[in-house]
Amino acid sequence: MAIRNVVTEGDEILRKHCREVKEITPRLRETMKDMFETMTESYGVGIAGPQVGVMRRIFVAQPDPTDMDRVYFMINPVMLEMSEEKEWGIEGCLSVPDMIGDVERSVRIKMEATDLEGERRVYEFEGFDARVMQHEYDHLEGILYTDKCVNLRDMPEEGEDEPFEEEE
Repeated sequence: MAIRNVVTEGDEILRKHCREVKEITPRLRETMKDMFETMTESYGVGIAGPQVGVMRRIFVAQPDPTDMDRVYFMINPVMLEMSEEKEWGIEGCLSVPDMIGDVERSVRIKMEATDLEGERRVYEFEGFDARVMQHEYDHLEGILYTDKCVNLRDMPEEGEDEPFEEEE
């Protein structure tokens, strides 16, 4: 496996719609394993094909970095349902380094995708897991979180908290 270079905002590849995967090959599996390694090395919770220069409908996600049983290799994902109930949350992105912003996302989603073994599966996600999956899915459509966020700002330095605003 290998660490890949992460494409950053400003590169037009991040704005393109990805093509479907026609066949799950050993090369595709290796690419997705490289993506997982790149994601973990960068302390991310998800990474999509275009972020490593691959214009295919693939992403890898691990919403809880401590839970190796919940690593998702998503090939040709399709969004089946998105709850009308939404919530705001802070997001960042490996392709938009050192920035965060507030994004409104559906609280629950249902997706279908093919896994690395070629099995088509249906997944249901809620809360932060749903947020991660929507963020990565957006990458496949050429959408960055910065297109949807409000209050884009510098990421706090390590050990520094977000500024606290008192309610009036």
